[in-house]
Formats: sequence, C-alpha cells, structure tokens
Amino acid sequence: MTLLAVDRLTKRFGGVLAAKDVSFALNVGEMLAIIGPNGAGKSTTFNMVGGQLRPDGGRVTLAGQDVTGLPPRQVCRLGVGRTFQVAQTFLSFTVLGNVQMALIAHHRQTRRLLANAAAMHREAALALLDRVGMAAQAARPVGELAYGDVKRVELAIALAAAPRLLLMDEPTAGMAPAERAALMALVAGIARQEGIGVLFTEHDMDAVFAHADRILVLVRGEIIARGTPEEVRADPEVQRVYLGHSGTRAAARARRAADG
Repeated sequence: MTLLAVDRLTKRFGGVLAAKDVSFALNVGEMLAIIGPNGAGKSTTFNMVGGQLRPDGGRVTLAGQDVTGLPPRQVCRLGVGRTFQVAQTFLSFTVLGNVQMALIAHHRQTRRLLANAAAMHREAALALLDRVGMAAQAARPVGELAYGDVKRVELAIALAAAPRLLLMDEPTAGMAPAERAALMALVAGIARQEGIGVLFTEHDMDAVFAHADRILVLVRGEIIARGTPEEVRADPEVQRVYLGHSGTRAAARARRAADG
C-alpha cells in the first residue's frame, strides 16, 4: 500500500537545478534509502518532502493527501516524524523529560507545562524509551549520554508523534560501526512491526545495503537508478559514478550479516 507518492519534484537555486523531475513511491512499512555523491540533490529532495523547502514544481502526496509545500509543523501534524543528521534534543533535560516534552507537544498541551510537566505522559514516554532500549537511562540528562544513545532518544522523540512516515537524515552520522548497525536494525524492526514508512538518506553503504528494502540513486539532481539493494549494486552506471568497489564490499558484508 502506497504511503508517500512523490511526483516530478523540481527545485532550482538560482541557476543550479538541484532536483529535476524526482519521482518515487514509498509503501507502508518499507525502508527506502536515497543515496548519491555530495551535491546530488538528496537533502534538497528530502527537505521538499518534509516541508523545509517548497518545490518549484511537482507534487508530494501522503496517504492520498496533497502536502506539497506545507510548512514542517503542518506536515508533522499529518503524521510525519523526523530525525536529523545532528541529533535535536534538550541536553540539559533528562532522557524521560525529552520524550515527555515531545508527547506534550504532540497532544498540544504546552500551556500546561508550568503546572505539572514532570507528571504528564510519563508512562507513555517510558514505553517509548523501552521500545528504543533506553528505559534504563530515563533519569539521566541527555548531555551525559554517548552519542549513539542520544540518537536512540531522538528516535523515541520522533515516535512520540505516532508517525505514519519517518524521515531520517543521515541517521548514523557520527556513530561507531556497531552503533550504526544496532540503530538501523532497531529502526527497521519498528518500521515493519508498526507499519511506518521510512525514507532516509545515508552515506554508510553498510547501513543502506543491510536495511533498505529499495534504494534511489541521485546524481546531479536526477534519479539514475532505483531498485532493490542487489539491483542497485549491480547497476553499471551506479558503479561508475558512485559506488565503485565500496558498494560491492558493503553488499557482501550485508549478505554475510543476513546469513548470520
């Protein structure tokens, strides 16, 4: 079942065509990766879907509703969660407090903050933290955590909005290899169990080949290839302009991991 449909998205910055007629669909419970070299148009496409950029042409549809050009807050209200390349959290708040704040915002209860914020949505927040493996650290300030754990807290914050679609911008950036694998496995499990579509950009080809159901390859603002990880890895043009031998090695590692 199609959750997100992107049709011929186009964006110019002056004389630079950053995205040209970008079209794709994302299904419920699917992990779709957008990859490509620096300057390929990944972030531009990603930000048009999330509302940070208004496209010059094209259309974005979420569960049949046209969301083209809506601001990020409205997009979020329609069931879109997001994580960022640099984790967005309140470092001085506790892990639990961060997720409670997200739930309070989701339920539009910010006017009640001064009265009893510490008691609001406590059980729901703890359940989300348990879902991402962070319940044991609920009382710790986020600023004391290892960066991999901060990214898990950010994931819980995104899930607090009960998203149908999760946008993840470089989710493993700044993380150690073992942390990257664990986070992406967690996201993939949540996506499939809860029917959340995940659109992510990523430079770590190990994460892409191990966890994406399908991949889009962007070069100079245009999609040059799309398909399963195996299809993309075997594409001669993708090999020539982007993956090279690194894609072959990453795919081999992904297969070994899948085989146990």
